[in-house]
Amino acid sequence: MDPLIAEDPSRIGPYRLIARLGAGGMGLVYLGRFEGGRTVAVKVVQAEFAGNPEFRRRFAREVAAARRVGGSWTAAVLDADTEAAVPWVATQYIPGPDLQTVVARQFGPLPEDSVRTLANRLALALRAVHEAGLIHRDLKPSNVLVTVDGPRVIDFGIARAMDSLTGDSLHTRTGMLIGSPGFMSPEQVRGLELSPASDVFCLGAVLVYAATGRMLFGARDTGLNAHLFRIAEEEADLTGVPEPLVELVGACLHKDPARRPTPEEVAARTAADAAGEWLPGAVLAELGRHAARLLDYAPASPVGAGPGPGAGSGSGGAGASEARTEDTPAETRDPRLVPAQSRQDAAPYGTPPPPPAYAPTTPGRFGPADGFGPPPGPVPGDPSAAPAPPHPRRWWGLAVLALTQLLVLVEAAQFSLLGPQIHAALNVSADGLNPVFTAYLVALGGLLLLGGHLADLLGARRMLVAGLIGFAATALFGGAASGAGPLIASRALQGVFAALLVPAALSLVATGFTDPRERGRAFGIYAAVAAGGSALGVFTGGWLAETLAWRWALWSIVPLAVLALIGALTLLPDRPGRTGVRFDGLGVLLGTAGSAALTLGLAEAEDWGLVQTLILVVAGIALLAAFLWWQRSTSRPLLPAYVLADRSRLTSLLVVLGTGVALVVLLPALGFFAQQIRGQGPAASGAAHLPLVAAALVTATQVSARLVHRVAPRALILPGLVATALGLALLAGVGGATTYAIGVLPGMLLTGIGLGLALVPLYATVTDGVSPQHAGGAAAALGVAHHLGQSIGGAVLGTVLVSRLQQVSDDTDVFARLLDAYTTTLWWAVGAVLLAALPAARLIRSRAGRRDADQAVRF
Repeated sequence: MDPLIAEDPSRIGPYRLIARLGAGGMGLVYLGRFEGGRTVAVKVVQAEFAGNPEFRRRFAREVAAARRVGGSWTAAVLDADTEAAVPWVATQYIPGPDLQTVVARQFGPLPEDSVRTLANRLALALRAVHEAGLIHRDLKPSNVLVTVDGPRVIDFGIARAMDSLTGDSLHTRTGMLIGSPGFMSPEQVRGLELSPASDVFCLGAVLVYAATGRMLFGARDTGLNAHLFRIAEEEADLTGVPEPLVELVGACLHKDPARRPTPEEVAARTAADAAGEWLPGAVLAELGRHAARLLDYAPASPVGAGPGPGAGSGSGGAGASEARTEDTPAETRDPRLVPAQSRQDAAPYGTPPPPPAYAPTTPGRFGPADGFGPPPGPVPGDPSAAPAPPHPRRWWGLAVLALTQLLVLVEAAQFSLLGPQIHAALNVSADGLNPVFTAYLVALGGLLLLGGHLADLLGARRMLVAGLIGFAATALFGGAASGAGPLIASRALQGVFAALLVPAALSLVATGFTDPRERGRAFGIYAAVAAGGSALGVFTGGWLAETLAWRWALWSIVPLAVLALIGALTLLPDRPGRTGVRFDGLGVLLGTAGSAALTLGLAEAEDWGLVQTLILVVAGIALLAAFLWWQRSTSRPLLPAYVLADRSRLTSLLVVLGTGVALVVLLPALGFFAQQIRGQGPAASGAAHLPLVAAALVTATQVSARLVHRVAPRALILPGLVATALGLALLAGVGGATTYAIGVLPGMLLTGIGLGLALVPLYATVTDGVSPQHAGGAAAALGVAHHLGQSIGGAVLGTVLVSRLQQVSDDTDVFARLLDAYTTTLWWAVGAVLLAALPAARLIRSRAGRRDADQAVRF
């Protein structure tokens, strides 16, 4: 460690600074001490990075995630102030040198037993990091601290905040790489999306360094461009690695991320048989001397030291540059502005090592001719690698995605209106027709999570194409059905392919628009379809029911599916799914079983007994709880921990569930009002739903879409929910003698306005901040919430209708009973919406969100 200099602050937040520990990629690292006596390492962000709003936002998010990292082999994040004038983070201080210092300066390569223990402890540390939803991204010897009882991993997750500094940002001006050239994975070199398997490759590189004393691929012997090429293309040289460890280290260094072992597998293969000292005696003695020097260190108070950023209140304070007096020379440098060369591969807990033989200049451009195969994307640090321009046909692509979502909603609504025709044509009883509807609902609700996971693994566009082909084929199959059995099978398959379409379409919308205004407009169009699609299906279904036979009505969806398929193949970009991510089999099993059990129990609530329904509902809830637990426990989840930890996102999912209840209750009530009160047929009744569609469309696209990037989500969601509840309440007050214009229309318009206002920020909040490789899972979670809400609403509606009709006798007015049933369910919907508004008022963020650049995949 080095003494403080005059320009260093004397305090940062509640910590008195004692010494400089070194320079990191984002600034200086100080040794600090809390008033209670605890010693910490305080990392202060460079002033130039602190002035970048996007960096600040990501830094705050990554620090919050890093604070959740547990385990014994990491340096815990203890404190931080990401809102200070110059942000800082305090971590547990580890009184030991880094692995690079031990190997390069003090001892040399470690023996086999030490390397084996090192592999075990680092694998356990990576597991803890990955369980928190993070990827380390910069695992290298200088980020591994050596102590008597084992190594400690530092700086986990924080390097991700640097990813946003691209194009004309500070990242390229300093020429820095995100990751260290000697310890980067092939995915990092190629600029591909990273997964936990990237950290496993870096682990293998660290083990080679610990066992041999040399960097992988001879990083000090070649220029940077040649070295990056060798990482991507050549096999690793494992000469010098102990023979019992060669197979494991070689597996960690496999070019294919999917074939690398997980941290759990590495830990299991390197578990020690007996306890003992993990380092040679000479290294242990040096660690003892290192600790003694720390105890003997007497810090001197430098003259002119400033109070530091974060002194005083925890929310910030004056930085060192602001504490200068008039006698301070104007040219004095802020100590946080560390030259790029000294930051590269710096050791934050010791004297910075000498720079590599090459200068880390901006790497040259690589193309297919250089041996990288397909175009690899921007190389980190390349100033010419600006973000890809928006796809010129992205709005046509959005039309395809909106049409896809509309297909699913319209087809379901149309089929529900064709029930009487199918009942008569196939001579199927009413009880025999129930499984036709249940099969579709259970297949759709149960497989949404699987559909989202497949979109992340294999690519959303591929799942969209497969879903459209299957959706059209099963529509043909259903229209040709000659009995209840084939019809049930076709409806179940239709639900399967709908479960592929819904998350794939929404994930492509979420990742396809990066500009905040364009993103708002895109979600406005998509939310308008979600709010009014079913009502539009009632209109088209009513017209088809009066003009076509039921088979032709089912086949009418096929031309639209083919049109959407052509658009998907020609207008949507073809991108692969997550590189190296493995299938979360247990997560899919728990999520699918839980959603399917809940859907089945709710769908059959009015026919089954109370005990059977409760068993399925409780089992479904328990399975979904186990699914959420597993997602926080596994290192390769369907929904990462950071997705589930965001309270605004979770609250938005609850609100979406409430809106699902309202929608499924609203449409049958409107149909009853039109057909029973006004005496209209299916076609005219469907046309009476169109004002709802128009109100949702105009509000979502012209009001909510224009405001969603300017105001806090809560400022749109709450008024939207209140308007929806008020509209439903007006409809609940409709009496038998009420006219359409005075009684039904105002409530319908107000409900459409409320849904259009609320759904846009809800969809945006659920998908905001989700990286592209997890967009399918997040979209599936939203779909599950909406579907379960509709299942709850359907169960309430069905139960109330059955109970009212059972009370009918010879002297009872059936119309009055039905009106009472629909009125009751509408009041239930009002309660559900208002209940959803309560957590929305408290838990959804009250500040406008900003789009995370890493979430963007140009459309």
